[in-house]
Amino acid sequence: MSENKLFYKKMNIEELIVLSQQEDFKALEELIKRIQREVFATLTYLIKNNENISDLTQDVLLKIAKNIQHLKNPKCFNGWLNQIITNTYYDYLRKEKRHPETISIDYECEPLNLAFKIDIPDKKSKPIEKCITSECEKLIKSAIRDLPEAFRIAIILREFQGLSYEEIARTTNSSIGTVKSRISRARIKLQEVLKNYI
Repeated sequence: MSENKLFYKKMNIEELIVLSQQEDFKALEELIKRIQREVFATLTYLIKNNENISDLTQDVLLKIAKNIQHLKNPKCFNGWLNQIITNTYYDYLRKEKRHPETISIDYECEPLNLAFKIDIPDKKSKPIEKCITSECEKLIKSAIRDLPEAFRIAIILREFQGLSYEEIARTTNSSIGTVKSRISRARIKLQEVLKNYI
């Protein structure tokens, strides 16, 4: 790894933002690398159709790159990022309403991989534990995706993005009381759905 790349890797998010605003494209590249997984993960909880998540992630990252100079306070980056994710999600919903959902009649399956594999034991968790964790994650994701849209956005911004009630209220153009109510009701609904599994 070159010294130049290492230099940017050692920086915190705020430093990368400031340099990105000064048209340092290496800093912007590092910033995008750090947040792309988080953006993708957030969208997987919001959107049921997995085919669109990669494209929407790219849209969000492109908007960040184009508009980073408009962010007045680097400390507000997380709220600003989530505003872009939320707006991109709403834009997607508006487009989807114009295009009715279609179901493909083609069936594709993964080709069988018949190559011999050597399993290297993972001391951190056993296969059964990994399987249970994976199944739990699927159940939780499915339960969150089935929440009413307003509840889904509020719970994701709170639990996955760590936004304060005030930040969520600003992001969703709602009152703090409404945000608290939506999060509380979302938690109750999730508990009801998941009580037999968790």
